[in-house]
Amino acid sequence: MRLLRTSAVYRPQGDTWLLARALGDAGIEPGSRVLDVGTGTGALALAAARTGAGEVTAVDVSSAAVAVARANAWLRGLPVRAERGDALARDYPDPFDVVLANPPYVPAQGPEPPRGAARAWDAGYDGRAVIDRLCVRAPELLVGGGTLLLVQSDLADVEATLVRLRAGGLKAAVVDRQAQAFGPVLDERAAVLEDRGLIRRGQRSEELVVIRADRPR
Repeated sequence: MRLLRTSAVYRPQGDTWLLARALGDAGIEPGSRVLDVGTGTGALALAAARTGAGEVTAVDVSSAAVAVARANAWLRGLPVRAERGDALARDYPDPFDVVLANPPYVPAQGPEPPRGAARAWDAGYDGRAVIDRLCVRAPELLVGGGTLLLVQSDLADVEATLVRLRAGGLKAAVVDRQAQAFGPVLDERAAVLEDRGLIRRGQRSEELVVIRADRPR
């Protein structure tokens, strides 16, 4: 899928397409209401609309991302509404049938808040700054029978995500996984991650996983 983007907006990569594949495998009921958390270019929001979603709300903290997502949806005539803001701090009139999330999950190099494009990947000391918030908010974002699809790296503690989602009453499991070599960001901070014990000495690959969490009816 060719998408408009700028240098300020996260480029769809392996994690994006892994989550899109899981979305296709999950099957969206026609007319479903979908929330895309941190939409970036809108790639996942567009995928949801193409699979039959009736209404897709795509939210991002980046004004550049919102502009790009709107343009990509408009060019394809798809029912995607892109809005700027913190998707996990907003109030919504109704819960969603499906929540998609490719959140930041890369352990940050230092304590400073991420700026610019780094907001798409930097996620605090252990990579869980956004994932933990999502785990807390997910149950109320979903209708009974609704589904969360979340992609993250194993560097950000997959088991902790499963435990937190289950603590919120959701049925959670890993439904897909994919190994890949470190990209430029992780390569650059590999020594820091080794010192923290987040990766083994010499490790230069990670495993991406998709977690599906369902809210009981």
